[in-house]
Amino acid sequence: MGLENDKKPTIVLIACQFIYSTVTLVGRAALLQDMNSRVFVVYRQCIAFLLIAPLAYFQRRETKRCLEWKSFWLIFLLAFVGVTINQNIYFEGLYLASSSVASAIANLTPAITFVMAYIIGLEKIDLGSTKSLAKITGTIICIAGAIAMAFVKGPKLLNMEFMPRNSVLKQEGQETWLLGCLLLFGSACFWSFWLILQVPVSASYPDHLALTAWMCLFAAMQTGTLTLILEHDMNAWKLNSSLQIFSCFLGGIASAVTFFAQAWCISRRGPLFSAMFNPLGTVVVTVLACVFLHEELYIGSSVGALAVIIGLYIVLWGKAGDKMEDTSRMEKERHQTMPADNCRNNIDLEEPLLPENSDYSFGKSPA
Repeated sequence: MGLENDKKPTIVLIACQFIYSTVTLVGRAALLQDMNSRVFVVYRQCIAFLLIAPLAYFQRRETKRCLEWKSFWLIFLLAFVGVTINQNIYFEGLYLASSSVASAIANLTPAITFVMAYIIGLEKIDLGSTKSLAKITGTIICIAGAIAMAFVKGPKLLNMEFMPRNSVLKQEGQETWLLGCLLLFGSACFWSFWLILQVPVSASYPDHLALTAWMCLFAAMQTGTLTLILEHDMNAWKLNSSLQIFSCFLGGIASAVTFFAQAWCISRRGPLFSAMFNPLGTVVVTVLACVFLHEELYIGSSVGALAVIIGLYIVLWGKAGDKMEDTSRMEKERHQTMPADNCRNNIDLEEPLLPENSDYSFGKSPA
């Protein structure tokens, strides 16, 4: 039973990556039809709220859980960081760069999360430990790989011959490419902060369905206000094609499902475990973008993406070692503090060695 529960977050997060990849591809295609990226985020969050609110309402009638002021402001901040800022700069960067680069730079999330956790004291580093050195080395490799994807192109690997000269997918210049990469990097930073912020929010308001509904509502209000301030042309709110309409509905469904799934998985396995599945999204997006959107694939981007994935799993290897050490230490302390006469009689074979949600903190963690 415990093994099955351990597999559930993994299966859910893999499904989330396929959802993210689909939204990235469809969203970029819609943006290239001159759909406003900020308007897209507003419509997406409104649809997500309309989908999740009825379910949250009927569940709330059963649980009778009230939203306290502390939880209110935490969820408001969560929506501001994870949606209002993150998604606006992400989709703008997606438009200026490409689907493959957007997905690849998102792979920096585990490394950025690791650095943030260390700065605020949630992650410990021992330079004399092989596991700690692996985490540091993997983080550096991740960052180097992302930089290579942004700045090093080299010869093309795919779509050298059949790219139309007037294709709307053709990059307008190095300046827009660089700006897009910088925006995507900023998005990865805010996403990492959003993952960390999920921990105190889930602890304050553990109803994940209602949490998702509140976050979608706050995000719709925030992004709507921001768009009204920045976009003075009301024609920007018009959806001019079936693809744009479809992308908004797909994005809304994706937000409702993935926000709930991420909150549920983080409450059980921690933020870093949730972030570790981003490389799967890179593979899916890169392959589908080359096949269906005819995006250009360069040697530099391929090598950089490979470096990001290798560095990421070096970090995860170090994190796995930390978890084993923590488990061993806690078991040793448990036996030392337990009276000798009770060691044999007080062991519950059905009780796990660690609590189910012990991966909340990075020091005992599992992206």
